[in-house]
Amino acid sequence: MAVVGLSALLTTTMENMRKIVADIKAKYNGTMILVGGAPVTQEYCKKIGADFYSPDPQGAVNYLNQLLVGKVRKMS
Repeated sequence: MAVVGLSALLTTTMENMRKIVADIKAKYNGTMILVGGAPVTQEYCKKIGADFYSPDPQGAVNYLNQLLVGKVRKMS
């Protein structure tokens, strides 16, 4: 499984995430995309088609660790 993490620090850079997610999904089907950063929300994650949102890096690491040991399933 391939995983890509994206983070935005400013709202002005968030729109770039939408294009990046679309491009990755089109070219690398099955790649899991995690998003986060100060201005990013769960709602925005869903809006752009990313697979997982975390408000902080440790949350993303915890999710990936659980995913690897089979305690959680891929979120969509």
